[in-house]
Amino acid sequence: MTTPLTLRSQAEALAAPLPPLLAEAEHLAATVLLGDHGRRRAGTGDTFWQYRPAQAHDEARSIDWRRSARSDANFVQDKEWQIAQSIILWVDQAASMSFRSDDNLPTKAARARTLGLACAILLIRGGERVGLTGLRLPPRRGEAQLMQMAELLSRQEETDYGAPEAQGMLPHSRALFVSDFLGDIKPIEEALLRAADRGVGGALLQVLDPQEEAFPFDGRTIFESMSGALRHETLKAGDLRSRYLDRLAERKDRLQQLARITGWRFQTHHTGESATNALLWLYGALERNT
Repeated sequence: MTTPLTLRSQAEALAAPLPPLLAEAEHLAATVLLGDHGRRRAGTGDTFWQYRPAQAHDEARSIDWRRSARSDANFVQDKEWQIAQSIILWVDQAASMSFRSDDNLPTKAARARTLGLACAILLIRGGERVGLTGLRLPPRRGEAQLMQMAELLSRQEETDYGAPEAQGMLPHSRALFVSDFLGDIKPIEEALLRAADRGVGGALLQVLDPQEEAFPFDGRTIFESMSGALRHETLKAGDLRSRYLDRLAERKDRLQQLARITGWRFQTHHTGESATNALLWLYGALERNT
């Protein structure tokens, strides 16, 4: 069983070769926070920007007397107005994500958790605030936040298929949804449309096992959901292949369409592929949603 410490270690190892994700802050009054990303304009902050001549409305305590002593005029220090972006993650923890077709492959859940937490590590290193959807963990910074995320993401839900939550998304922030997206499409549509209404941009990463993409079944086969709640037996599994692949293609097309409508980005990742490549894609997808 994956422990929070193991998950954190795996995510750290995956994120280590990559540069910190320096997420550009959007012009969002709702997400203003003293942070590390100066917007190169005067405002509330800790980082020095420039000296400027004192004006009538400036208080005497704001005058930099050391700088003023070198001139006939009084000067004040302008600080940078600083903004940190809020990013909300949803990583599917439903039973379907625990599937793997080969013991040499990670489960979909293990890959999704590692990618989600690796993204959080890069974002927090870049000065951003990261949290989880559904008000489980509000966006914050720091090592303690990463540890809490690792603990929450290590849990598994009893439902067969997960559904993303739009609750907890700040207006004009960003989000990342990681899932197999094989369940009911309606909750996914609703979450994305609600996010778009709030000006939230983001990325959808579909994680699939190679077997789910190829459907290499023939003859008598029993298909059963990971929770055991759904079961189907057939004597001619090969006859289902074309229908299954058509439905999978339709699902991908719908997710791509939803991403296009809402201004998000969509990609499919297989657990047999490089996790680093998937993280690089997420890096670029979130960066382009600033």
